[in-house]
Amino acid sequence: MAQSVKSGKNYAIKCFKSTFESMQQVNSLREIQALRKLTPHCNVVTLHEVLFEPRTGRLALVFELMDMNLYELMKNSHNYLSETRIKSYIYQLLKAIEHMHSRGIFHRDIKPENVLVSDGCLKLADFGSCAGVYSHPPFTEYISTRCVLLAACSGPMRLNC
Repeated sequence: MAQSVKSGKNYAIKCFKSTFESMQQVNSLREIQALRKLTPHCNVVTLHEVLFEPRTGRLALVFELMDMNLYELMKNSHNYLSETRIKSYIYQLLKAIEHMHSRGIFHRDIKPENVLVSDGCLKLADFGSCAGVYSHPPFTEYISTRCVLLAACSGPMRLNC
């Protein structure tokens, strides 16, 4: 988290471990290209700024700040999420996916840690593994964490990872 000196507003900062040689190399990153193609959208995290230091090759992305990710929400919650809240989150996630697919992008790493929530609003984040819908195989079969959604017809729903 960082605070803007000019506005006083808080932002989330993603710092890359890798270094880069030029702004051209930075702009060719899939994540940056995808975010520029997908925003603005109410269910996709907003990229506000790309900070590149040419002297050191360091890169940081400045995003809107959300309260937490879905995994943290489930882990810290003492009660199940309400059916209404679950339906709302599923709807918002599907809207984000529909938006991505309509622009020729698929995420490839949707998991609770990459789904951000704040005040009932859900936003998809972390497009580092995304690919074009028309990309040529072979695709990586396994990206990261696999997650299973368990739903009971008459009871509460809960994600188990």
